[in-house]
Amino acid sequence: MHQTTITFPDLRLSQRDGHKLRGYFSRQFGADSDLWHNHRPDGSTIYRYPLIQYKVLRQTPMLVGLGEGASMLMQHFFDLENLQVDDWVLPIHNKQINSRKYEPGLSASLHHYRLLTPWFALSQKNFSRYNALPDDEQEVFLERVLRNNMLSFFKGIGHWVEGEINAQLNDCRKVKAKFKNRTMLMFLGNFTTNAVLPDHVGLGQSVARGYGTIERTHL
Repeated sequence: MHQTTITFPDLRLSQRDGHKLRGYFSRQFGADSDLWHNHRPDGSTIYRYPLIQYKVLRQTPMLVGLGEGASMLMQHFFDLENLQVDDWVLPIHNKQINSRKYEPGLSASLHHYRLLTPWFALSQKNFSRYNALPDDEQEVFLERVLRNNMLSFFKGIGHWVEGEINAQLNDCRKVKAKFKNRTMLMFLGNFTTNAVLPDHVGLGQSVARGYGTIERTHL
């Protein structure tokens, strides 16, 4: 599977601007493919793992494409001339593209990852279940959610997982993050797993907007 990443190193945005990137590029190129926005022509949502994701990491805007999404980013790379955020039109003078092959799956060794942006782990239903648990069971519950998130990622890129996904959260802490003008409970921290995951993909809910973005670390 291919992964393509486009970064704009001269531009500086805040992490909460991820959804504005999505809105802008969807308006620019969404008529070409629903991969840019995951909506049908009638406006209804296409429920699938987003193959194009929009992020602001360390203040740098970034687009991440996987599979068909990777090809779409490569196709439109030379069309990226401006970026509009609210009423500001920002000319793109410097853009960088990186495309590589990625072999998804499970391995015999363990890998360590850091959550770079808040992990939107809990749906409304899961939040009620999580909140009702005693403190010593909440992390076990989150680890099960994390395993399911990784399984959803593999399914979303069309990869059949053979074997069991293992995951252990480390230094997991609660954070409050804004989502659609609401304050939501999310999480930051690190985790260890036997899953091989590419840098800068998202896990959990609303990954197209940049939530749950991961990066491999070396302990």
